[in-house]
Amino acid sequence: MSDAIEREAMEYDVVIVGAGPAGLSAAIRLKQLDADLSVVVLEKGSEVGAHILSGAVLDPVGLDALIPDWKDKGAPVNVPVTSDSFFVLGEGGRVRVPNAAMPPLMSNHGNYVVSMGNVCRWMAEQAEELGVEVFPGMSCSEIVWDGDRMKGVVAGEFGRNSDGTPGPSYEPGMELHGKYVMLAEGVRGSLSKQVIARHNLDAESDVQKYGLGMKEIWEIDPAKHQPGKVVHTMGWPLGKNAGGGSFIYHIDNNQVYVGFVVHLNYKNPYVFPYMEFQRFKHHPMVAELLEGGKRVAYGARAITEGGWQSLPKTAFPGGVLLGCAAGMVNVPRIKGNHNAMLSGKAAAEAAHDAIKAGREGDVLDEYDTEVRSGPIGKDLKRVRNVKPLWSNYGLAASLTVGGASMWLNNLTGWSPFTSKHGKSDAEATEEASKHTPIDYPRPDGKLSFDRLTNVAFSFTNHEESQPAHLTLKDPAIPVAVNLPKYAGPSTRYCPAGVYEFVGEGADTRFQINFQNCVHCKTCDIKDPSQNIVWTVPQGGDGPNYPNM
Repeated sequence: MSDAIEREAMEYDVVIVGAGPAGLSAAIRLKQLDADLSVVVLEKGSEVGAHILSGAVLDPVGLDALIPDWKDKGAPVNVPVTSDSFFVLGEGGRVRVPNAAMPPLMSNHGNYVVSMGNVCRWMAEQAEELGVEVFPGMSCSEIVWDGDRMKGVVAGEFGRNSDGTPGPSYEPGMELHGKYVMLAEGVRGSLSKQVIARHNLDAESDVQKYGLGMKEIWEIDPAKHQPGKVVHTMGWPLGKNAGGGSFIYHIDNNQVYVGFVVHLNYKNPYVFPYMEFQRFKHHPMVAELLEGGKRVAYGARAITEGGWQSLPKTAFPGGVLLGCAAGMVNVPRIKGNHNAMLSGKAAAEAAHDAIKAGREGDVLDEYDTEVRSGPIGKDLKRVRNVKPLWSNYGLAASLTVGGASMWLNNLTGWSPFTSKHGKSDAEATEEASKHTPIDYPRPDGKLSFDRLTNVAFSFTNHEESQPAHLTLKDPAIPVAVNLPKYAGPSTRYCPAGVYEFVGEGADTRFQINFQNCVHCKTCDIKDPSQNIVWTVPQGGDGPNYPNM
């Protein structure tokens, strides 16, 4: 479309897509290094933080490196972890894993329970004070290429009709060009996917793996509230159906974050991740905590879980991949924000040096080297066997062999092997005929809720007259293939109720309720036919998370 539309262009030294911890760290570091650099951050959410969803227990190592005096500057990082426990759940009971049995890297001592949405809001303020231009509500819908070099992006296009044609209030947006472009879109970013494919950045890496993380914020009885308490669980209710686990973090203001992660490599297409989350809250340990409380927010987001062996090349002509756009989550620690910040800092330093040397639009190989050999690589490499062992051999193998691998790495800095992940999460889905439907309890409206009720607590909104940002490569596949072969798994793997089959027999049709979408990207990842493509809606649309 951009070839046929004339747009104004603005020139910057560095263009950053995404105002998450990675993008904002890059912006801040660039201005720390050279106040005269022109830096812009483009964020698709209605405000900074609106689309940020994370656990989160924050390892402050990234913040320490970027803004050493963050405490004095009023960072919303003020609930230190006070207790740290890990349980394996059965349906009615639990077994605690002793802290002494856990590798030291799993300890949360010195970390903080935070709202990453609020941390990013604060980081945006720091960036703006340094002179960074931060523009929320600006979806980046296209890449501007100069040959194979990423020259910039198209941002701020509004007002297309549902059929894609320009409407009466159409605004074509602008081209924002940079000497370097940094993609900090988070998991499965639409521009990042294009760049990875065009430059074959994943040619030498293992397949990427993902999880679906769902989270509710609850206000609970003050008598039960323990600020800084951190609890993780594995086991029930997932059992052999899927890998995953939960987190319960006590933040301030009598609130707790209740979260649940389902690994998306599950075989049984009848698995319903959202309902597994709702069932989890009925475990006696969780139900007792939440009884008498109220849920105040809900959201969902995919998580990159491939780790060290799945990292693509992070530098390409004219730009770099930051944070979860490349996949820097340490799965056993359930942490990635610190690595996102470190990646932004490293990319900024590489870009600054290149610009200072008169280089423009080349490949910042020094950044890729730093990602792999510096603290990010060391953090990911020492846990690299936990996820693939879990995926291929189950929870017991992950806990024993994966745990032993982490201990060996901790003691010697070395591990003798690197496990492979195997199939992609889409390919892992088996035909429905090999499995039995799962009977999930109906939500009770007190501890557990139906999807559409919960989506209302994500404060999601999309302008209905715009083109759907969820598209099908082949419109026939959902009814012709996915329904008869896989029992229509999109009606279950989506945590927001976007997809449904309407009608019966020859009249069956596939309906996309894109207005419900919380931008988790699960459909783009898990669809067994790889037929669904997630793209950005117009700027400002989507969830409006208050303090996720």
